[in-house]
Amino acid sequence: MTEASPVLEIRGVSKNYSGLRPLRIAELTIAAGERVTVGGIDAGAGELIVNLVTGASVPDSGEIRIFGERTADIPDGDAWLDLLERFGIVSPRAVLLEGSTLLQNLAMPFTLEIEPVPEPIAQRVAELARQCGFDPGRWLGVRAGDLPADVRVLAHLARALALNPEFIVVEHPTAAVLAEARDGLARAMARACDDRRVATLVLTNDEQFAKGVAPRNLKLDGATGALKPLKKGWFA
Repeated sequence: MTEASPVLEIRGVSKNYSGLRPLRIAELTIAAGERVTVGGIDAGAGELIVNLVTGASVPDSGEIRIFGERTADIPDGDAWLDLLERFGIVSPRAVLLEGSTLLQNLAMPFTLEIEPVPEPIAQRVAELARQCGFDPGRWLGVRAGDLPADVRVLAHLARALALNPEFIVVEHPTAAVLAEARDGLARAMARACDDRRVATLVLTNDEQFAKGVAPRNLKLDGATGALKPLKKGWFA
C-alpha cells in the first residue's frame, strides 16, 4: 500500500447471508486515520461486514480492498492471519475472561503471565486504560463479569488498540449501554482512536452516538446499497 492509498475500498459489493435480502454496499472508502460510522445495519449484517472487511469472507460480487490489496486475492490462511494482525475488532461477540480482572484481561495481548501480571505490563495496561478513557485505579481490579456495559466496550477497545493496529472495526458498541453513558463512551472512543491516528469504521444505528464518535456519518440504503450522509438537524 502506498502512502496515498485508502485503508478500505468497497465497490459494488453484494453478499448473500441469512437476511431477507443480500447485503449490498455500492461504494465506501476510508482513508488512513479517518473515522466513519455506518448505520442502517442489523446485527447479522454487522457481523458479515466485519468478516468481509477482514477478509474472513469474500463478496459474491464486487470488490473489497484492504490496505490496497483485494481480499479475494489473499492466497492462504497464513497470509490471512498476517493481515488480521493489522486489525483491531471491537465487538460484543468478543470474549473477556469473566472471572479474571480487567487488568488480567488487558494484559493478555502483551503476556500470558497474568497470575500475577508483571509490574511493567501492569503499568503498560494502566496507561492503555487512561488512553481509552477509563480510570485504571477504579476499574482494573474489577472482574470483567462485573463491569458496566460502557466500560466493557472500552475494555474491548483497549484490547483492540493494544498492539497498534492500522484499522479498527467497531460493531454495534451501544447495544447494551445505558443511554446516559453513551455520550461519554462516544467521546472516549473518538479521542482514543484520534490519538492513535487509526482508521476506524463504526457500525451503529445510534445516530446520536454516531455523530459524537466520528465526523463522517453514513446510513446504508439496504435496497440499493447506497451510503447516504446522516442529516445533521431537524430541517436538514
